[in-house]
Amino acid sequence: MADPIRVIHFINAFYGGLGGEEAAQTPIDLQEGAVGPGRLLAQQLGGQGEVVATIICGDGYFAEHEDDVAAWVKARLEVLQPHVLIAGPAFRSGRYGLACGRVCQVAEGMGIPAVTGMHVENPGSDVYRSEHLYIIETEGSAVGMPQALERMVALALKRGRGEPLGSAVEEGFLPRALRRTVPTGRPAAVRAMDMALKKWRGEPYTSELSIETFEAMPPPPPLPDLTNTLCAVVTEAGLVRTGNPDRLPSAAATHWAAYSIAGMARLVPGEWDAVHGGYDNTAALADPNRVVPIDALRELEREGQVGQLLDTLYVTVGNMGALNAMKRMGAEIAADLQQRGVGAVIVPAT
Repeated sequence: MADPIRVIHFINAFYGGLGGEEAAQTPIDLQEGAVGPGRLLAQQLGGQGEVVATIICGDGYFAEHEDDVAAWVKARLEVLQPHVLIAGPAFRSGRYGLACGRVCQVAEGMGIPAVTGMHVENPGSDVYRSEHLYIIETEGSAVGMPQALERMVALALKRGRGEPLGSAVEEGFLPRALRRTVPTGRPAAVRAMDMALKKWRGEPYTSELSIETFEAMPPPPPLPDLTNTLCAVVTEAGLVRTGNPDRLPSAAATHWAAYSIAGMARLVPGEWDAVHGGYDNTAALADPNRVVPIDALRELEREGQVGQLLDTLYVTVGNMGALNAMKRMGAEIAADLQQRGVGAVIVPAT
């Protein structure tokens, strides 16, 4: 393609310079040219491509109007007719990743090549890799923005020009649950024996068949009688005592905190902060029971529907949490609960 390819860039309200969580409900909009990280994207494109427009949408708005956003994007792409759409990168931000994935899915459905970027643990990666989208693997945070955009641009230029692509490892995108036949010049039996010998000798090797496995989590048996059970409340909502004395981060938490709720009929506004960076905290600050319903649980306790509520509340932040860290924290909290004789855990969702 002799002429520069036309690129549409999709970003959220934060990267569009509209604000933090308070701007999460910003409706979808279109601006001419490059905005925010799109300026670095334009530099990476050089003379090979041009960011003709930027679509900006708040993460919260997308989550509540996903189908409407998809229809809006489709209508604009029909008019603008880009050669390629680039979304993000979203790094570990879950809502942003889901929005990027859906927008790319819309573009691909129209025959417009799309490329996005996410950390492997982004929920959007789990949802949209199975849809065979091209997702460049990124770092967990915007510290890796230049490298992520460089890889995204390289792949987008190839896709926009219709050039042949290498493997996921060669191009830097996450495996898409697709397999291609590739000639190697060596019989399968010979390759398999070579890998077996390397494994036996403890040498590094790469299998040609990657099988993803997941840890089996059998559900516990049902409680015979909740009315005689000591119940605990564990939350990843980031609800902390005023001033955040345990210094829980707004994202990517690596530790948890415990707070006494002994004698509390409900959580009192002004005595609690919400440090979670993945949702609008306004309602939680106005009434902490919105995210951790101690008031409702106390009522169930008084009615005898639950035996007793443990006088300790366990808190962490789930936003952009690494799976290994969450697994470790869960095990630590579970060990403490077992020592205290807890028979059931209530996990309010955010």
